[in-house]
Amino acid sequence: MPEMPDVPAGGGGQDDDRGAASPSGPLFRDETRYEAPRRESHGTQYPQYQQDQQHRSYAPLDQPYQQYQQYAQDQQHPGYSQNEPYPHDQHHPQHHDQQQHPQPQPHETPYVTPHEAQHESPQEPMPSAAQPAPAPPKKSAGRDLGAAIGVGVGLGAVIVASLFIVKAVFIGVIAVAVVVGLWELTSRLQERKEIKAPLVPLAVGGAAMVVAGYVRGAEGAWVAMALTALAVLVWRMTEPPEGYLKDVTAGVFAAFYVPFLATFVAMMLTADDGPQRVLTFLLLTVVSDTGAYAIGWRFGKHKLAPRISPGKTREGLVGAVSFAMVAGALCMQFLIDDGAWWQGLLLGLAVAASATLGDLGESMIKRDLGIKDMGTLLPGHGGIMDRLDSLLPTAPVVWLLLVLFVGNG
Repeated sequence: MPEMPDVPAGGGGQDDDRGAASPSGPLFRDETRYEAPRRESHGTQYPQYQQDQQHRSYAPLDQPYQQYQQYAQDQQHPGYSQNEPYPHDQHHPQHHDQQQHPQPQPHETPYVTPHEAQHESPQEPMPSAAQPAPAPPKKSAGRDLGAAIGVGVGLGAVIVASLFIVKAVFIGVIAVAVVVGLWELTSRLQERKEIKAPLVPLAVGGAAMVVAGYVRGAEGAWVAMALTALAVLVWRMTEPPEGYLKDVTAGVFAAFYVPFLATFVAMMLTADDGPQRVLTFLLLTVVSDTGAYAIGWRFGKHKLAPRISPGKTREGLVGAVSFAMVAGALCMQFLIDDGAWWQGLLLGLAVAASATLGDLGESMIKRDLGIKDMGTLLPGHGGIMDRLDSLLPTAPVVWLLLVLFVGNG
């Protein structure tokens, strides 16, 4: 090692020029730019060393190199422990040595040489002010409400016009809705599950089922249902036997789920006040769905069936029951012959329950198929089946309760 030049013994004070270069030029790598502590007083805390630590640079040596070696030996004083403090006795030699030569704490800035400091990456400046928290996302309906309302109003106008002008036209509307619903259901089954439920016998049998229910009542509907199931079994025999059982099972299920349940709407229409009964059925179902949506969207916090339909809440169910019961009391009092308001309360409660179960049932089917909507025919609604989901299971409930309350008419 090259010989170190002597420096004045009194150097190294706080008033010295710390920016001056060392008389010997740049130090070698094993020479540490650290000012050795002076043993002037008992318990010195080395303020200049702490100041140099903050500025991440050290002043040139102002003590002989031998004194720094003595300081390094003092750091290895026998009996020193970093985990246990020295005794608090002021005259204890270990305590005296600790005050003279304190260990740098782990949180202090480590020593870096000037060469390393030049290549050290600059620290990013801290932001001057706290960034504002992002605004919470607004609730969204998940659909185009404008299109949904427009399509709903248009369908309602067609249904009401056909219902009160010519009953046969309304039967035709039901038959068309049934055929389109069967087409959507069988198409999704084939696309997602490779289940080939025969559409031709289902469509023909479904339309005949609606007409038979209107003409012959419940007996005609059951006979048409049986014949449709038989037609599905025979039609499927014209294809290879692979998958026969699952295809005919899906076909019979589709025949019961869509056209057979729809025949109860046709049977309501056979009464003298048939248009009023069908209108009551439609109003209560729509009001129930609207109440569930409005209350659930605004106040819904507790999930009703998260594994089936995450969007439905218990608060929404309460809204559906409340809205449907009020609408039921008004409809039974002013639309149905010989109806009473308390009957409307029970009718509204039953409609809310059946409509919710019907909606959950189709949600289960769509989850099994891995789809969001059954179709795209109705903007803002999806497909026809997405609008029939709550109507189909509600039709037999309303038909039965009206027969019990006021008779066949």
